[in-house]
Amino acid sequence: MPVPANVSFARLKDPALRAIGAKVASGTRLSAADGLTLFETPDILGVGHLANAANEAKHGNVVFFAANQHINPTNVCILRKTCVFCSYARLPKEAGAYRYTMDQVYAEAAANPYVREFHIVGGLDMGAGLEYYAEMFRGLKQRHPDVHIKALTAVEIAHIARIEKMSNHDVLVALREAGLDTLPGGGAEVFSKGVRATIAEKKLNAEDWIEVHRVAHGLGIRTNATMLYGHVESHEDRIEHLTMLRDLQDETGGFLTYIPLADHPDNNELGVTLGRQGTATTGFDDLRNVAVGRLFLDNFDHVKTHWIMVTPFLSQIALSWGVNDLEGTVVREKIYHEAGAHTAQGLALDDLLALIRGAGRVPVERDSLYNTLRTFDKSAAEAA
Repeated sequence: MPVPANVSFARLKDPALRAIGAKVASGTRLSAADGLTLFETPDILGVGHLANAANEAKHGNVVFFAANQHINPTNVCILRKTCVFCSYARLPKEAGAYRYTMDQVYAEAAANPYVREFHIVGGLDMGAGLEYYAEMFRGLKQRHPDVHIKALTAVEIAHIARIEKMSNHDVLVALREAGLDTLPGGGAEVFSKGVRATIAEKKLNAEDWIEVHRVAHGLGIRTNATMLYGHVESHEDRIEHLTMLRDLQDETGGFLTYIPLADHPDNNELGVTLGRQGTATTGFDDLRNVAVGRLFLDNFDHVKTHWIMVTPFLSQIALSWGVNDLEGTVVREKIYHEAGAHTAQGLALDDLLALIRGAGRVPVERDSLYNTLRTFDKSAAEAA
């Protein structure tokens, strides 16, 4: 991790944070106890200062974004009754249940002529096995040969392996041959056994989620990592989760980016149980989570803010809290909007550029592997 040269100890009001500041300034790895301090210190501005210093040491003044498009091909899910935080899933015959035909997938994929990445995730649908997704990926690659396919969470990969009676390795090989390029980081939620027993009792467990990503990394398939926060987890649970991600990254180096995901409580059982309908995480917690990700995950190059979940305006602030990647154009997002997200389903290029420039940063369009495609020093029209 590059050593930040711009840590100002005068900006750290909490004495406990100054010891962490010394570690950050020297490039020393933070301990679990340090991580808890970052989550619990009242000096949230100090946490943001340290995260910003660490981020600028890595990336300077650049903020990446991608021209991506979300495609959610099915909301049918066998875990409909047990993932109590989910507002998206439906049983096969439940009102609102759907599974796209290939023609529907291809029609939606054609909605954005400039798209460079398809982000494809959905439910654990017994009718959507290996051939369904292999046909989908082959068809997308035939129609859009230069578009990157980032698809299927570790939970979906394990589901396909289970219903096809195959290993995770063989499923990943088959999907890669069909056109899969990378995996998203969803389905991780929080790794704590107690938390998973509460919010996602029958979902893929932590060790198996890690193993799918380990296998993918071994095949040269890069992946992302997430953590769903703001429900029943403790700060200790969060640090346990981040430690497991950091350990696998030490082992494989296969993660591209870390994305903390804010829980949304509308239209799901967990929100009702917790009495949080109509409310979500606080802005302070949203900023703290990206900042802790930047500081604790010292072996991750990239930290992304997901504007769909926390609003574009808070994501703009996050660009000074350790974030170097802003969720992209998206076009049409369904999963979080079912859970009460009130943001737009997509953002135009000019809107993304304005957010980044308004934070005093330089917008850089990237591909899915963080190679620079265009640097926007001028307006979008001039840079095209």
